[in-house]
Amino acid sequence: MLLAYRLPREPSTPRIAVWRKLKQHGVVQLLDGLVALPLDARNRERFDWLAGEIVEAGGEATVWHAGVAGRRQHSELVAALKAAIADEYESVAAEAERLCEGSPRSRGRALARLRRELHRIHARDYFPTPARERAERAVDKLGQLVEEPVR
Repeated sequence: MLLAYRLPREPSTPRIAVWRKLKQHGVVQLLDGLVALPLDARNRERFDWLAGEIVEAGGEATVWHAGVAGRRQHSELVAALKAAIADEYESVAAEAERLCEGSPRSRGRALARLRRELHRIHARDYFPTPARERAERAVDKLGQLVEEPVR
């Protein structure tokens, strides 16, 4: 599924808000003003809402339901989606591993934050990667350290 959009340069607030929402949904930017997500009911609703917001902000937006022309293009699109998510998982894993080695005092709040971050990443993880398992294991290990009774 594609969203083609254009927003005026000024004011910049609507452009920034749209970009943040697109990033939050895990889009792949194909070209300037053209983003893609896998077609499902949730993403269709997301793009429809964003298209409405873009038009209300004085821009133009069109939602396209499209398929890629071949396997190579499909593989490239899936790889781009996986790479973006894998980077986020790797960041969570690295932070959890660092906290496991660090001071116990900083672990509690960080654990809650990392669990929330994992939940947000899962919501836009359309093609799970090995990085997902690494991040989950690292956060689980941190959770065990935080939640185990002090002896």
